[in-house]
Amino acid sequence: MDLASILTIEILGSVAVLVLISIGLAVVFGMMKVINMAHGEFLMIGGYVAIYAKNWAGLNFWVSSLVVAPLCVGLLGLALEWLVVRHLYGRMIDTMLATWGISLALIGAMTMLVGNTTTGISTPLSSVTIGAYSVSGYGIYLICLALAIFVLLYGLFRFTAFGLQARATTQNADMVAALGGNPRRIYSMTFALGAALGGLGGAALAPITGVIPTIGATYIAKAFITVISGGGAVIAGNLSASLLFGTVGQVFTYLYTPVIGEVALLVAAVVLIRILPKGITGRFFRRSI
Repeated sequence: MDLASILTIEILGSVAVLVLISIGLAVVFGMMKVINMAHGEFLMIGGYVAIYAKNWAGLNFWVSSLVVAPLCVGLLGLALEWLVVRHLYGRMIDTMLATWGISLALIGAMTMLVGNTTTGISTPLSSVTIGAYSVSGYGIYLICLALAIFVLLYGLFRFTAFGLQARATTQNADMVAALGGNPRRIYSMTFALGAALGGLGGAALAPITGVIPTIGATYIAKAFITVISGGGAVIAGNLSASLLFGTVGQVFTYLYTPVIGEVALLVAAVVLIRILPKGITGRFFRRSI
């Protein structure tokens, strides 16, 4: 029983990690149909902001990771949307190339500023004992954080004026403009929200992965796999794909090795996309957010 509890927590922790690295990308892609190749760098910058806000500014880790990091990265995303991305809406390939250029620029800038070595921070929570086993208390926190993000996003998109306008803009931006809405402002806020979620995810993962300017490349592949496999629904798609891939990856990691777990995750993604080319929510949960 204890081992089953530990394995369940480990699986949920793996799911939570996928959620944290991909939910910001899911918001941008699902709501705006923009392929943001710089999403991994938003995660990376969020990690650096949290680390330096704690070590240099002396802020509490929770304030650094939950407030400062998403705020700073959200403002960066807002600036990049205003300077670059908004001029390329409707041109998916151009947007992808432009954000890839932003990605390379951010990697180069951070390498010049902080160097090409890994920067770390200690986990603020100790382990939790369950019977004869112990599990990371910070891993449990990540599970709770991922769940809280889903709840807050659902409330935002379901019950607020911004959420209603964002969902309407996704379906028909011209009609929203004709009714007096401002699709450009909605797009700006949505891109900033996606960037802020990326910063939050990077800050949350910094204690367990460390941060290096090129770490975004580690994140971005899994983020895209999760988002594409989930389909168009932001919350339902991301949750269902994260649950599937997190479970597959962690089970094979437990049975074999982490490398086999990564391979199993990729194989599961290939099979899923082959069976469901429009993603999970292209077939199921079609009316979900």
